[in-house]
Parts: sequence; C-alpha cells; structure tokens
Amino acid sequence: MDTFLLSALCLLGTWAVLAGGVTVQDGKLSFPLESVKKLKDLRELQEPRTRKSGGLAVPQVCSHQKFPEELKPLCKETNAREILHRLEAIAEDPSSCEICAFAACAGC
Repeated sequence: MDTFLLSALCLLGTWAVLAGGVTVQDGKLSFPLESVKKLKDLRELQEPRTRKSGGLAVPQVCSHQKFPEELKPLCKETNAREILHRLEAIAEDPSSCEICAFAACAGC
C-alpha cells in the first residue's frame, strides 16, 4: 500500500511540473499557459476602444486589474491587439495547447 501511495504521489508531482511548464510563444514573447488561460475570463472586457500610451494604441484589457502580470509585456508591442487575439484562441481551448496542437505551445 505504501508503495502504491508513493508511486501515485510521484506521478502527481511529475504531472504538476509538466503541466506548469507549458509555455505559449508568440514571436519573441513567451507566456505561461496558465496566464494565457486567464484571458478567457477577461474576454468580455475587451472592447474595440483603445487608449494611447506613448503613441501606441494599447488594448483596454491591458489596464484591467485582473490582467495577468506575465502578459503585460505584450501591451507594449505595436501589434498588441493581434497578439491578444492569437492568445485568446488558445485560451478558448487550452487543452489543445496542453497536447501541443498549436505550434506556439512548448513544454508539453
């Protein structure tokens, strides 16, 4: 019984490490899958409006308090809106990233 329990814990630990290690890459930017998944909850907050920040059009969702810190570097990109749309596609169906169906996903 102790051997079974130890084996189960080892497998769960390995799975947790692997699941946490999946990253999504868009160009030179790379984000943890868990952060990308949070975009799904913020999707309804995205509106066509943008605000100007230093001459760049920044999507409004970037200033939301629940916007993941790990994704904030993308808000400084000139094509932030396009990057967010690509990441949202992954956030809609994260299981496809977890099995590496998207070329942008790594660490599966």
